[in-house]
Amino acid sequence: MAFDFFKRRSEEAGAIESKASAAGPVIAYHGAGRVAWSARDTVSLTRSGFAGNPVGFRAVKLIAEAAASVPLVLQNHQQRYEKHAFLQLVATPNGSQGRAEFFEALFGQLLLSGDAYVEAVTSEGGAPFEMHVLRSDRMKVVPGTDGWPVAYEYAVGARKHRFDVSGDVPSVCHIKSFHPQDDHYGLSPMQAAATALDVHNSASRWSKALLDNAARPSGAIVVHGKDGNATLGPEQFQRLQDEMEAYHQGAKNAGRPMLLEGGLDWKPMGFSPSDMEFQKTKESAAREIAIAFGVPPMLLGIPGDATYANYQEANRAFYRQVVVPLASKVAGKIGDWLAQHTGEAVELKPDLDQVAALAVERDAQWARVSSADFLTVDEKRALLGLPPLSAEAST
Repeated sequence: MAFDFFKRRSEEAGAIESKASAAGPVIAYHGAGRVAWSARDTVSLTRSGFAGNPVGFRAVKLIAEAAASVPLVLQNHQQRYEKHAFLQLVATPNGSQGRAEFFEALFGQLLLSGDAYVEAVTSEGGAPFEMHVLRSDRMKVVPGTDGWPVAYEYAVGARKHRFDVSGDVPSVCHIKSFHPQDDHYGLSPMQAAATALDVHNSASRWSKALLDNAARPSGAIVVHGKDGNATLGPEQFQRLQDEMEAYHQGAKNAGRPMLLEGGLDWKPMGFSPSDMEFQKTKESAAREIAIAFGVPPMLLGIPGDATYANYQEANRAFYRQVVVPLASKVAGKIGDWLAQHTGEAVELKPDLDQVAALAVERDAQWARVSSADFLTVDEKRALLGLPPLSAEAST
């Protein structure tokens, strides 16, 4: 064999070749001092940005609960339904979830991952009688030859279930946020705020470490030895280190006086200017997280923000710019998806007249439309999002 030949030539030479890269010492120090960012996948972001960060947790909960509480109406171009199978399905989506729990989970998945999936359980006639929210981190899009999804694969451990969506009526409704660089998955606010979340979490850990060390920066123990010999023996050094950890670290030991033997002197260290600015960095990161989700920082209790004149104005802006657009998008998507099962031309949308935060704006709009004498009654109702009165009277 050719390889045996080269092996014998090397043994005959009697020289042991040692290979090493000249850049080895440089590579060893390459990562020193660099920032380590957390992973950007859905599971990692949910763990660090929602379960492990109070600002991200509150922002997602605030949006999801507010959007889930928005009343929904079902109507077509002729009438607004008071009773309908779709309204009953929305009110009781399944046996274990009510309307609020179902939509809170749906909005939460959309905010955390950028994608939300709803499964329909249909009867023999094709009409859905149950809806279930599926976890986004377990779902995988299966594209076809033309690039469009033909199936969704839901995996739980080693078990997988395939939802076929190649037919006329898909069994899964996929709601996704806009992503400019992905054809099948959405971009979540959590991904946009990932850097700010890392900064905020690191600042919290820094503050915790500061509290663990008696809520003050470390000092220095200076050894004044005899004849210029300022060193400690191994046993002395270990004993001093053990005493410092046992009696002078942690919140319970804050303020405890330190007893030093001869030759030892304590030199405290104060806060540096960068330490003093660290709290401002944390507050700035919290504002960036709130901005990524569209929540006014005032609603999250973040100091240093005076964009809105008062809390009510911030709450109105929150509903007008975040809650209502999100609720309208999700309700419209689910309404169109349910209508495909029965073939009805109906529209599911938020009832803005019942949103308390928008009462002042809606009252002003009603008054403005009502005072327009040049409009007919049906034209006024159309401006307010209502079906024509003549159509309702005929039905």
